[in-house]
Amino acid sequence: MNKAMFRLTMTAALAALPVAAATAEGWYPYPVQVWQPAFDMDSPRRDADYTPLEKASQAWDICVSFPHMKDAYWLGVDYGVTEEAKRLGVRMQVVEAGGYTELNKQISQIEDCVAAGADAVIIGAISLDGLNNVVEEVRSRDIPVIDVINGISSPALTAKSLVSFGEMGAKTGDYLAGLHPAGSDPVKVAWFPGPAGAGWVEAGNAGFAEAIQGSAIELVETKYGDTGKEVQAKLVEDTIAANPDLDYIVGTAVTAEAAVPILRAQGLTDQIKVAAYYFTPGVYQGIRRGQILGAPTDSTAVQGRIAVDQAVRALEGEDLLKHVGPALFVVTGENVEGFDPTSTLAPDGFKPVFQVE
Repeated sequence: MNKAMFRLTMTAALAALPVAAATAEGWYPYPVQVWQPAFDMDSPRRDADYTPLEKASQAWDICVSFPHMKDAYWLGVDYGVTEEAKRLGVRMQVVEAGGYTELNKQISQIEDCVAAGADAVIIGAISLDGLNNVVEEVRSRDIPVIDVINGISSPALTAKSLVSFGEMGAKTGDYLAGLHPAGSDPVKVAWFPGPAGAGWVEAGNAGFAEAIQGSAIELVETKYGDTGKEVQAKLVEDTIAANPDLDYIVGTAVTAEAAVPILRAQGLTDQIKVAAYYFTPGVYQGIRRGQILGAPTDSTAVQGRIAVDQAVRALEGEDLLKHVGPALFVVTGENVEGFDPTSTLAPDGFKPVFQVE
């Protein structure tokens, strides 16, 4: 997608925020995009409204594997998958590997799920390519495998429920480029895309880099790291110390959340602005308070819900959209009051759920 198209989609996203409430009973129909052919993020897309099954025909056992649940982003996905499991009437086990350095643990957890009798597996992948062997092994047993959120490169997948993180990164980059177009005063930006090697990070990084080309933005630092808050806070602190004339901190939602109190403590809130390229409760709160400029939302909870429905459809031989993701929307201080967060965020007080019986 070229920069002109990014700018067009940015304008459309700013104008139209999702209004559907993702409650257990009535989250659908939900506006999505469908990739055709499937499994190629560069494929043409069509708009559609996604409507899941009313109920599963039996209480299938579904295993869900996450990279971690250390931040509110994955808590939102957990909310989505477990609530949809309850709505459809299926059993679910959720496992989490503990972080983006734990690829072998994620593989082992998936293998254990299958050995324990899982009928289908949903994977939020630690690595774009590193899970391909286990995906093929699971699929060889005729067990559906759904790729949710992060991206897996294996062609053996049953379906994908995810968005283009390239576009997520590009929407944030394009927003900043619009504030600082070519010919305006240059600004210095530090960019924190997330853990190196993760598919969503590589895509987001490429999208952001392309979107700021030709603008007045100077990218002075690119810092990769796990999305734990302590890791991101250390990266932010080191970057600020090395770049006293920095204008922006931009990156993961955890980066943005960590940056706000650091900037406040150092008296730099007015000098250094913050933006993210995906959405969490902390980012939502920061936008509402004027501490974070904005972020696109990928309707995290809905991605999880769709993945569960795809798994059940595959098990029951129902019609299946093989590659689908919620339409992207950008939330800023200008439109945040019109945004309904229930498609994206777990409710206040929600605790991680690891088992649905």
